[in-house]
Amino acid sequence: MKIIAMIPARYSASRFPGKLMKDLGGKPVITRTYQATVDTQLFDDVIVVTDSDIIYDEINKIGGHVMMSKKQHECGSDRIAEAVENLDIDIVVNVQGDEPFTDTESLKKLIKVFKEDADKQVDLASLMVHITDLEEINNPNTVKVIVDQKNFALYFSRSPIPYPRDQDVAVKYYKHKGVYAFRKNALMDFYNLPMLTLEASEKIECIRYLEYGKRIKMVETNVQGVEIDTPEDLEKAKKLWK
Repeated sequence: MKIIAMIPARYSASRFPGKLMKDLGGKPVITRTYQATVDTQLFDDVIVVTDSDIIYDEINKIGGHVMMSKKQHECGSDRIAEAVENLDIDIVVNVQGDEPFTDTESLKKLIKVFKEDADKQVDLASLMVHITDLEEINNPNTVKVIVDQKNFALYFSRSPIPYPRDQDVAVKYYKHKGVYAFRKNALMDFYNLPMLTLEASEKIECIRYLEYGKRIKMVETNVQGVEIDTPEDLEKAKKLWK
């Protein structure tokens, strides 16, 4: 089973333009993410795929494997699909460029899902973290996920799900971490299928998989880290890095 990691890296992020080139402990965020992913030693290859000459030059400068995206894309999965379309691989792990704290154990858990899935019932796997802070639960920048009894995803939302109508029910809230592992064929299906209304409304790309009947296995991790979506997140990341 050939497994690679792809890091989609768009320069002009809507909420925080240029965030991947911001300094984190003396190196750009994207460099920290790339090096952390390589250091896991879990992959046959680690590739940054970008639409930016600035990011391309940065990864190339450190001797990393980087590809220039040929097209404009709405999301990271599309960018990755274009890059891997002609590669002979089985599993693609999407590590978000703004997640420099992605850890080895969490990635091992994602890969294990496919190694144990002899009947190929899982189309993709992703990470979730139990959260209790009400501000985070209600924050639309935090994507929440609900799962069934076997931890297959039922839905993702920027709203608090489930809605706590009955305050006495002991509901656990899970934050979706933007790290995915795909079977290549599921990723290519995503690339070739149009966006539907739920994905368009929430602006959460993994909803497209659910809308087309794909099965997403969620894996719980205790590693919270920091996803750098805003300047405030970057300040948190700097404190955590120290």
